[in-house]
Amino acid sequence: METGVTVLAGVAIFVGIIGIVVPILPGAILSLAAILVWAIAVHSASGWIVFAICGVLIGASQVVKYVVPERRLRDAGVPRRSMFAGVVLGIAGFFLIPVVGMFIGFPIGVYLSEAQRLRTHADAWRSTKHALRETGVSILIELIGTSLAAGVWLGAVLFVV
Repeated sequence: METGVTVLAGVAIFVGIIGIVVPILPGAILSLAAILVWAIAVHSASGWIVFAICGVLIGASQVVKYVVPERRLRDAGVPRRSMFAGVVLGIAGFFLIPVVGMFIGFPIGVYLSEAQRLRTHADAWRSTKHALRETGVSILIELIGTSLAAGVWLGAVLFVV
């Protein structure tokens, strides 16, 4: 049974990592939940240590993925309301246009909010590019944290447990 749980955990971690890049699933949480189920199944101190390390890595990435882009957006002058408009239209787009709607709705929402605020196309487009870049940075930070946790888990599966 332990081998089956390990394989399923590995698949869930992989799906979680894909879910970070294609934000359909809560990728980091799915990966951490898979590691938790694995630690419960392994039922050893090393399994719980691995879970704790992975929890710290994923938890830290969750904090940093909001702090760093937020600060950089503030420095660039992009207000939270524009990001909120992007998120709202991204969610609407997700349901209106399957698969790609989120990627269309988010920049449109940011652009429309910034165009209303700044009144010029060039300034609104500049802010939209900042928002898109920082969204990419946020995804990258979460991807790195979850990938590191997956590496710790895989190392433990191969060499420790």
